[in-house]
Amino acid sequence: MIDTEILIDAAPGRVWEVLTDFASYPDWNPMIRRASGDLTPGARLNLHFEPEGQKGKDFRPKLMTADPGRELRWLGNPGFKGLLESQHYFILEGQPGGKTRLLHGMDVYGLLGAVVGKKLESSTTGPFTDMNRALKARAESA
Repeated sequence: MIDTEILIDAAPGRVWEVLTDFASYPDWNPMIRRASGDLTPGARLNLHFEPEGQKGKDFRPKLMTADPGRELRWLGNPGFKGLLESQHYFILEGQPGGKTRLLHGMDVYGLLGAVVGKKLESSTTGPFTDMNRALKARAESA
């Protein structure tokens, strides 16, 4: 399991706006370089992950939750259903003063989850934190 968080000096609606504006990802996102898709649960997203210094990879996760201003969550399945699956999530919590606490992480599970999860944690915590900081900067700049 990978868990990161950051406090953003912007309301959850503004953070949601930035997070779900997939067309603008190339302008600010250091982890997900390209994204597209419909924000309807059950739809497939098209994502290109390419954190700094890592090889890029395309994914087509299934959108599980798109609750405006509250939660965005997708189910990733790298071709090993039941063996290795993941849920990537962004949870937005309103805070006093019009701020947002962003919880950003990924749950890894399946028969290989424990083994692969440790490796993923070491290679993704930094990129998740980088994306959080970039999202914060973009949301606060409006």
